[in-house]
Amino acid sequence: MLINFFKKTIANPIPGFYKKLFLIAIPITLQQFMQNFVNMLDTIMVGQLGSVEIASVGLGNQIFFILGMILFGISSGGSVFIAQYWGKKDIQKIRQTLGIMLFFATSISVLLMFAALLFPEFLISLYSKDSIVISTGAKYLRSVCYSYPITAIGFAYQFAFRGTEHVRLSMISTIISVVFNSILNFLLIFGFSFSFAGISFSVPAMGVVGAGIATVISRGIETAFLLIYSYSKKYEACANPKEYLNLNADFIARFLRISFPVIFNETLWGFGITFENAIFARAGTSAIASFNITGTISQLTWVIFIGCGNAAGIIIGKYIGAGQEKTARAYSNKLAVFMPLMSMGIALFLLPLSSALPFLFKVDAEILRNSRNMLLILACFYPFNSFNMCYIVGICRAGGDTKYAAFHDLFWMWTVAIPAGFCAALIFHCNPAIIYLCLISENFFKIIPGILRVKSGKWLNNITTDSASK
Repeated sequence: MLINFFKKTIANPIPGFYKKLFLIAIPITLQQFMQNFVNMLDTIMVGQLGSVEIASVGLGNQIFFILGMILFGISSGGSVFIAQYWGKKDIQKIRQTLGIMLFFATSISVLLMFAALLFPEFLISLYSKDSIVISTGAKYLRSVCYSYPITAIGFAYQFAFRGTEHVRLSMISTIISVVFNSILNFLLIFGFSFSFAGISFSVPAMGVVGAGIATVISRGIETAFLLIYSYSKKYEACANPKEYLNLNADFIARFLRISFPVIFNETLWGFGITFENAIFARAGTSAIASFNITGTISQLTWVIFIGCGNAAGIIIGKYIGAGQEKTARAYSNKLAVFMPLMSMGIALFLLPLSSALPFLFKVDAEILRNSRNMLLILACFYPFNSFNMCYIVGICRAGGDTKYAAFHDLFWMWTVAIPAGFCAALIFHCNPAIIYLCLISENFFKIIPGILRVKSGKWLNNITTDSASK
């Protein structure tokens, strides 16, 4: 049955499928690539300071990762509405949706900022018991946490612009941020001095604190450019605060009913990833350093699937909102087959990247060997990972099928992958590569339920209709 599904989908061409997909996916992919590239650059620069600094910054960024998952949940849940309302050309509802996204995103980001300012040592100690790592990570956390509210505002607007097919602005603003972040990282991490017209000026090397300050400044520049340009061009989602707050109880209830499973999904998934980091941290500083290096490198290729997954959600959601459900189904089937096939070729890029590790990171040979083995394991899982990304983020969420998507995204992670990784690391004291294999095994178990859900068509719901609010 499943083989026939794949054969029928491949043999059924959709005119303009690739053009429409990549016109949206490429700018999102480039934006995500630049974000991940600067993360890799941060890791490489901090890596020049030593393995303790790599581990400290990596664990410090887990707090931002949790925030990022919450923001992604809020914005991704909101983008379900925005994409469908965009297909309906209901600008007022798009702005109301963005207003709700901004309220929740900024509120949570401010709370986490104060937590990082007041209790940084406690937060880092949740992941590591190494006193030096805790002390260094706390310094980084105190310096970087001011970027949280700035990031939250930019996050909400970027997703609103994606949902209304303005994908290039987010890419350009991210490129500007990357340029400033790269320059400031180099200057503030290692220090600099210069003389001009007889006047000398110098900034001391600030190490991980410098990396945090560079992030705050670059995020501020990125968000400022995003807002100034979009409002000057009068993008559909842009409005005054009064319009954003022009809400009613029924619409808020509908938003929460559809979006809460996404927010819950991303938040608990984010906690799962931080739990995985904690497992590696407890396995040893070299193990967590290998895990951080692996994640940094793999993100350079994974951005393609993030771009395609988000593009899928925008396209499918727009067709659903416009009442073209047959076209939405055809796109979902095509994407369910296309993504795993594409991933097989992209996985090959991990091989040369794994060989380049000694030139990028000045760490022990054991750390490099473990990182290389993890990347090879990841390459084998790419077809599974890419399909799951597509059907959960792109297809199910675009169709408002958020409860099913949340259940299957979390169930296998918390009942299979994390318990297996915990046992491998802390009971059997396995090699880091084996621990990593256990932790990504969840993607294998998600495949069959995902294929059956896409094939059934039960994921498709028009949430903009009056019946959707009942």
